[in-house]
Amino acid sequence: MSRRPTLRGGVRVGASVASVALWQKFQNAVSVSLCAFALPSHPKSYIANPAQYLLCCPFALMENPTPNPELLRSLGRLARGLSALFWGLPAALIICAETVRMDFLQPYEVAPAIIANALLLFGLWQMSSFQKQERPWRNALDRAKLLGLVNLGLCPFLFWFNRMPGQGYFHTAINVLVLSAVFFLFNLNIVLQRLGAMLPDETLRHDINQFSALNRWLLVVWLFLVILASVLPQLIDFSKISQELLPWVLRGEIAALLFLGLSPLAVTMALIWKTKEVIFDSVFGAR
Repeated sequence: MSRRPTLRGGVRVGASVASVALWQKFQNAVSVSLCAFALPSHPKSYIANPAQYLLCCPFALMENPTPNPELLRSLGRLARGLSALFWGLPAALIICAETVRMDFLQPYEVAPAIIANALLLFGLWQMSSFQKQERPWRNALDRAKLLGLVNLGLCPFLFWFNRMPGQGYFHTAINVLVLSAVFFLFNLNIVLQRLGAMLPDETLRHDINQFSALNRWLLVVWLFLVILASVLPQLIDFSKISQELLPWVLRGEIAALLFLGLSPLAVTMALIWKTKEVIFDSVFGAR
C-alpha cells in the first residue's frame, strides 16, 4: 500500500516534466517560425545582427528573460536620440529664426541657438551606439554629425548679425548656415532610411523609403529656387514689371520657399516619431 502513492507521484512528476518540455519545444518552434517569417530574405543578416533578431521577434525577448544588456542599452540610446531629434529640429528652426529677427532673446545672447543645435548633435551621438558594425549606417550618421557640427559653429553669427546687420561677413556666414542646415536635413533623411533598413517593420521601411526620397527631392527643388531667385534679379529688370504685380510675385516666391522648406521638416519629424514608436512596440509591446 505504501508503494502505490510513490508510483503515482512519480508518474505525475514525469508527466509534468514531459508537458513542460513539450511546451518549451512548441514555444521555440513558434518563435523560430515567426522570426523566419518576419525577417528579410537574407537569412544571414539576422545572425550577424542580433538586434534585428530581437526587434523582429518579440518571442525571443519573452523566451529569454535576461536579454543582452548591451543590446537593450543601445536600443534605449537609439530611442533617446530619436526623441532629441524630434524636439530639436523645430526648436532649432524657431530659435535660430527668432535670434535673427527679434530682440527678446538678446539677454541670452548666443546660448539658445547653441543649445538647440547641441540637442541635435546629442541625438545623433546617442544613435551612434546602435549597430556599430553596419558601415552604410555609420557613414550616413557621420555625415549628419559633421554637418551638425558646422551648424553649431555657425549659429553664433545669427546673434552677431542681429547686433550688426550691416556686416557683409555675417550675412555670408548666415547663408552658409542655411545651406548647411538644408544639407543636414537631407542627410538626416538618409540616416532614417539606413535605420529603417535595419528594423523589421516592413510598413515602416516602405514609408521611410518613399517619404525620405520625397523630402530629398523637395529640398533639391528648394535649393534650385533659391539659386534662381538670386540669379534672376541680375538677368531681369524688375522695375519694368507692374507695381501691382510685383508684390504678388514676391509673395508667391516666399510661399513656395516656405512650403518646400517646411514640408520636408514636418515629414521628417513624422518619420522620426513613427520609427521611435515602432522600436518601443517591438521591444516593450510584447505580451
